[in-house]
Amino acid sequence: MPLHFTSGQRLDDGVLEREFTLGDIPGILWTPAPAPAPAPLILLGHPPLGLRKIYPRLVARARHAAADGFAAATIELPGSGDRPRWAAAEQARADLRRAVEADEPVSDEIIDALVLPLVDKAVPEWQAALDALLSLPGIGGPVGYSGGVISIGVRLAVVEPRIVAAGLFAGSFVPRAVFDEARQVTIPLHVLLQWDDEGNDRQTALDLFDAFGSREKSLHAHMGGHTGVPRFAGDAMARFFTRHLR
Repeated sequence: MPLHFTSGQRLDDGVLEREFTLGDIPGILWTPAPAPAPAPLILLGHPPLGLRKIYPRLVARARHAAADGFAAATIELPGSGDRPRWAAAEQARADLRRAVEADEPVSDEIIDALVLPLVDKAVPEWQAALDALLSLPGIGGPVGYSGGVISIGVRLAVVEPRIVAAGLFAGSFVPRAVFDEARQVTIPLHVLLQWDDEGNDRQTALDLFDAFGSREKSLHAHMGGHTGVPRFAGDAMARFFTRHLR
């Protein structure tokens, strides 16, 4: 798929931010000041809430990455933002809302319907984005993946050899099938877990971490809810990527 830049601006810290389209998929690329060698790339994962809604969090993460000499990029997930709505996903979200509002357990069937089709659609798009981004001047490997949806990160860690390290955010529903994929993950992992995350099954997150097949994996748990990740947690993640992408 061809990548076309649609806008660009220089942020106050010198980071170049450019919006792009990849076919009909919107995305954003942040690059640091030019350097003698191509910049490693970090793919910024995120929940399916729309890029406009979560832009403040994404740009903060991208600026942190650029300060360490990394380029960072993200794309809109299927069915999110301005992309066409997806009937099956809308139904799965409605079923999830009903279960939560009724204070009922969220069934495996709802989790599978909510997450697995999203993973199947999103991962090839991330790979197409990676093809296009690595062809740009000033960007090179190695590549890291940072963020959620954690099931997307797991699939990418299994199928995409250009990704050599991943920083995963626990806090989304995990289908049982993803545990089988987690056992195939071998790259270094840095996993963030908010201990009191109101929307996260803590034991599921711990079980998933235990399932990962990586020889190097670390779990960083912090007190607080879903949006209460402490600032220093980002510093630890940055050191992880510096160690593995440099």
